Formats: sequence, C-alpha cells, structure tokens
Amino acid sequence: MGYNTFGNAFSITTFGESHGEALGVIVDGVESNFPIDEAALQAEMDRRRPGANPAGTTRVEIDKLSILSGVFEGRTTGSPIAMLLASTNQRSSDYEHLRHVFRPGHADWTYFKKWGNRDIRGGGRSSGRETSARVAAGALAKQLLAKRGISVFGGTVQVGPIVAIERNWEAVDPILSCPDRAAAARMVALIEEVKGEGDSIGGVIECRATGLPAGLGEPAFGKIEALLGQAVLSVGAVKGVQFGDGFGAASMRGSVFNDQRTSDGFLSNHSGGMLGGISSGQDLVLQAAIKPTSSIARSQQTVNIDNETVTLAIEGRHDPCICARAVVVVEAMVAITLIDLYYTAFGRNA
Repeated sequence: MGYNTFGNAFSITTFGESHGEALGVIVDGVESNFPIDEAALQAEMDRRRPGANPAGTTRVEIDKLSILSGVFEGRTTGSPIAMLLASTNQRSSDYEHLRHVFRPGHADWTYFKKWGNRDIRGGGRSSGRETSARVAAGALAKQLLAKRGISVFGGTVQVGPIVAIERNWEAVDPILSCPDRAAAARMVALIEEVKGEGDSIGGVIECRATGLPAGLGEPAFGKIEALLGQAVLSVGAVKGVQFGDGFGAASMRGSVFNDQRTSDGFLSNHSGGMLGGISSGQDLVLQAAIKPTSSIARSQQTVNIDNETVTLAIEGRHDPCICARAVVVVEAMVAITLIDLYYTAFGRNA
C-alpha cells in the first residue's frame, strides 16, 4: 500500500483534487472477462454526487463516470481499469480569502506543516470530493462480490442524539438510507434545524456484508477488522470504527458477549461476523462515527499564515451533515477490502 494506494490483490489508486480538472481511480488486479454493469456503476456515483441529496451541499456535480481502460466490449480484460470523473461546477474564487488563513477542523494546518504548501481550493486532496473516486472503485468491487453471493449495504443509524432502533434494510428512507423511517424523519428535521443555525452535526453509519464465507483475514496483523478499520478510517470524515457490539463489549460479561455455537449455527453475533481476526461466516456488522462537517457559517477562531489569531466564518456550499452522502463511501471501502481479501484467500477465478 502506498500514500494514495490501498489493497493488494485488488488495489486502488486515487488521484485528483477537489477543484482540479478531474478526479479518478486506477483499479488493478481485477479478474478478466467479468461483465461490467456501467449503469449500476453510475447509480452508485449518483448516490454520492453533490447536489443529489436534499440534506447535502448545494454544489451540483454530474459525476459522469468514464471508463478509460481495462474494459473491452463490456468485459474486463485483466489490465488496470482507469475511471475518470470530470469536475464541472467548481467555484474556486470562493476560497481566495482563505489563501492565508487556516480553516478550523480542516487539514489546512497539517497539510501546510507537512509539505509547506496547500491547495486552498476546497482543500484540494484533503477534500471529501476525493471519495468520489473511491465510490467508483467500490461500485466495481460490489459487482465482483455479488457474483460470489456477497452483498454490502449500509445506512445512517444516528444523527446527533437521534438513534435508529429498527433495522428494516428493505425499506430505508431515501435521504439518509436510514433503516428506521420514523427515526429518519426526526434526523432530517434536526439536520435542517442545524443548517438554519449555520452549524453542522455528526452521526453514525452502519455497514453490513452478508454472504461472506468463513476464513477471510489473517490471524495477526492482517485481521479482517484491522484491514476494514484502516479502510474506513482512511475516509476523512470518519473518527471511529466499531464492529458488532464494539465499545459496548466493555460493559458486558463473557457469558453474554461470547457468540456461542451449536450444531445449528451461532446463537448471537456480538463480534460482528469475525472471530480471531477471521470472518466467521456470519453477517459482518460495522459502524463508523462521522464527525460534524468542518465548514460552518458560524464565526470561529483560527490563525493566519503569520500565526496571528483571527476570526473566520466559512461561506460556500457545504453539507450540514456528511452522513447523507457518506453512506455509499463507507460501503465502498468495505467492499474494496472484502474483494481484496476474497481474491487473496480464494483467487480471482473462485
């Protein structure tokens, strides 16, 4: 894995900046002769694209996916697959006043300290727009997993203090992909309230994978949860990841937490589908804590390039809650990790 590359048997390398000409991804290691459903790829891009969700940013990007290589007559050739997303609705002038000021909560300060320069246009490489390339690769990974009977799906299960109780994955709400429609209505109302106050709010995204075989992952440093943790935590908005009961396990007894098994199968799934770092064959259950959007219209203290304290309010087109568009991003990173592990364990032709 490199600075901009993730995976081994199935690897992705993303490139591009928020306000550059385009973003893209190169996917290497894909099996040959696999029929790609380009309409399904685009449908995944539409779930994440700016302007498509009423709870998200007002910046509108078409995010039309173009496949440049690795596919001939609708089937993969086995060579690297390059996919490109042209940027069409940048307003880089919105960021000119930030040339000498570091935005609170953003990577501006750390990027500047690391490299001595930074792209002020929407954060450049640190922008959430980079995740569009991941979604493209994840959409392909989902198709490869589906061929093997594995499904990856998710939704928002918490916004601020509002927590989803139901898990009706067959009828998620259309805005947050929440599996509890009653809770979803309250979540959307809270997001609108926060937006009206010039603020933002965080939440929790739950992602699940069904149909996984037992045996994915390695017993020491290649544990399935370690790799999934790295994958999901590499998303800028994610500040924490838990599996199964996660931190709840700290207050449980072993007699409750242990996933007992009989000849008929497991009696519970407190561990989230993995034991000893290896998939158990149960459903994989992962939750990601999503931070509040850093760009808010409220005045906050920060410093300029001369380390002088200044007050800053961020104007522009920003998500009041990232969860709405981040669900598909979390799904993508989970799918990419799982197909990489599957190829490693069973080969590309299994």
